[in-house]
Amino acid sequence: MREIILVKNGELVLKGLNRTSFEDVLIKNMKRHLADLGTFTYTKAQSTIMVAPDDENTDLDDAAERLKKVFGIAALSRAAVCEKNMESIISTTLEYLEDELSLAKTFKVEAKRSDKKFPLKSPEICRELGGIILKNHNHLKVDVHNPEITVTVEVRDNFAFVRGNNIKGAGGMPSGTSGRAAVLISGGIDSPVAAYMMAKRGIELIAVHFASPPYTSELAEMKVMELLKRVAAYSGTITTFVVPFTEIQEAIRDYCPTDYFTLVMRRIMMKISEQIARSQNCQALITGESVGQVASQTIYALGCTDAAANMPVFRPCIGMDKEEIIKISRKIETFETSIQPYEDCCTVFTPKHPKTRPQLADVEAAEAQIPDLDKMIERAVSSVKRVFIR
Repeated sequence: MREIILVKNGELVLKGLNRTSFEDVLIKNMKRHLADLGTFTYTKAQSTIMVAPDDENTDLDDAAERLKKVFGIAALSRAAVCEKNMESIISTTLEYLEDELSLAKTFKVEAKRSDKKFPLKSPEICRELGGIILKNHNHLKVDVHNPEITVTVEVRDNFAFVRGNNIKGAGGMPSGTSGRAAVLISGGIDSPVAAYMMAKRGIELIAVHFASPPYTSELAEMKVMELLKRVAAYSGTITTFVVPFTEIQEAIRDYCPTDYFTLVMRRIMMKISEQIARSQNCQALITGESVGQVASQTIYALGCTDAAANMPVFRPCIGMDKEEIIKISRKIETFETSIQPYEDCCTVFTPKHPKTRPQLADVEAAEAQIPDLDKMIERAVSSVKRVFIR
């Protein structure tokens, strides 16, 4: 029995004349996710992409699991291909969905008749197939409102497809259709979630991580790479830039008033990240900040931080509380890694009483006390380490 995967487009159906270009990017991303599983044929038809393995021994279980993480897919389902006649549709349904029908208590049948030359109309297909299913599985009952399994028949131009329940996809927009942005990634819970959320909106990610040895360890850097690997399972490859930040942090400690330390540090991080972002043709920065979550994330502090950047700063977690962020981090499997006790540079030299209502002029004056800051920034940018996370 020939089996394929049917992929249902999400928001792409609303893209009008640009829809084809979005679908082409989606197929490109699907090919990348399935590259090491073998070759597949991709066919676009009526808001659906048919993914057919060229080798019948291809692991479709693995393929379906991978496609669940591809942004731009609203739903997918494995389906059996059969001839366009009721005899073939019935026999394929009973064989292909035997296990699901045996375990379920309720079901319904849906039919989609794209080929209007097919002799039976959709309601007639449903009635005939539903009757046969009930005859062969007399424990089943019909429930058209909330069935445990929905048996769907799609009659297309050349073949018919039989499938069971849909599998929920990742949704969103295909990665790479909304430009590029650089995410400032730490080892915490929030920034991987922010990266995931912006990738879901079609943004291609690069990442910037600040390391301050010996205050931060190699384990802390490895932790960040593992977090990015989890995000990359959805977004695709993330080019990551590791910035040596020790010299700058020590200078902030030595020359800035203690209560301005975190704000000045974040401003310098924004300046460095912007330089890297522009060199990589990015149009925005991404951070994991949530307003009011900590002292450096008050509306006043965020204003002072933003003033250091000359490109848009996206904060998808800005209106979320910690539990909402944690829920997403568990979903994308970054939470357990994020809570590992390896400190990042954001926790180095943290002041006991940071300013919660800073004035920009005062923050800029504190920053100006650091001698040769521009040269230190230049050295840091020229010494970045590049890592490709897949």
